[in-house]
Amino acid sequence: MTDYSFCFYGFVFFGIILSRYFLIAGGAHWLFYSALREFLDRWGIHRKSLQWKSIQRDMKLSMLSGVVFAISSALILSGYDAGLTLLYTDLHQYGLWYLGVSFLLVLLLQDTYFYFIHRVFHRRSVFRWAHHGHHRSGDPTPWTSFAFDLPEAIVQAIFFMGIVLIVPLHFITLVAVLMTMTIWAVCTHLGFEEPQAALPLSWLGKWLIGPNHHAIHHRKYTMHYGLYFTFWDKILGTQDPNYMRTGRAAQTPASSQTKP
Repeated sequence: MTDYSFCFYGFVFFGIILSRYFLIAGGAHWLFYSALREFLDRWGIHRKSLQWKSIQRDMKLSMLSGVVFAISSALILSGYDAGLTLLYTDLHQYGLWYLGVSFLLVLLLQDTYFYFIHRVFHRRSVFRWAHHGHHRSGDPTPWTSFAFDLPEAIVQAIFFMGIVLIVPLHFITLVAVLMTMTIWAVCTHLGFEEPQAALPLSWLGKWLIGPNHHAIHHRKYTMHYGLYFTFWDKILGTQDPNYMRTGRAAQTPASSQTKP
């Protein structure tokens, strides 16, 4: 692999990250709020009215996050060039089976990291300066998926800068994790809840986080802190008991939402 400068990596990754964000978040916005609008209405899926000012705020925060993630990506590749990371390019170095195992391992580690730092971000003393921007829009939209305040973006980026130092990862695995994170974040921030008839509370629905599960977090604030999986919420008692029965939250008036 050809070595490039840190600045070159930073500019390239900033372009890639923003393009990925606008393509995936914008595509989800168009698909669910325009192309499939009438179909979803027939299923009883009701979306909130979109506020352009809120979307603009989310875009600005996401671009700020993009700068942080671009810098962290440049640091990772510069570290790889210097031989400081455990990233590798030879598919057979650890065997093809390891690609899948390492992918699942990183998702589990990231979910655990995210759960606990997310709970810290919701402490009253931390929320206002580290996490308020993500909740500022009220009801989330696909554009909210990467709308992080600067401290949160830095903490999120630290995970990836650390994981490449302790877990051997093929570049394909790292890219797959990043794409999964982006798509998953957009899906969990669609801004509406599917009726149980449309997406039954199956085994996957019980263990994987979807729009319904994460919508409860944006409504109630003090529960549902996971990223991909629900098991930490179950183990540590931060899962809405009503979700286990119906797959949805009890309707809570905005005036009674619990905020840090």
